[in-house]
Amino acid sequence: MSDPASLISTAAVRGAYRTSQSLTGQKGEAIAEEAGASANSFTNMVQQASESALETVRGGEAVAQAGLRGEADTQQVVEAMLAMEPTVKVAVSVRDKFVEAYQEILRMPI
Repeated sequence: MSDPASLISTAAVRGAYRTSQSLTGQKGEAIAEEAGASANSFTNMVQQASESALETVRGGEAVAQAGLRGEADTQQVVEAMLAMEPTVKVAVSVRDKFVEAYQEILRMPI
């Protein structure tokens, strides 16, 4: 296989370095703010999704409890459980992915 140093010319490396140096000035602050805004929007998205999931599950549980007390008919309970099922499946698969990622991090050499 080729030597990695021979794949990239020195002039290209210097040009990339100069470009990165020019970005670290005032533009670097703008880039950092933009990254913060996108991270903030991701945080908001996750928060809204989790709040929506919690509302769905709590609503389903409330209908199930009302059904046990005899205040809701069977059809309402079944509909609430069917509405809750995809939310629970997504929550379980997200949890599994988090656990898998955590285990992968633990396997990384220090």
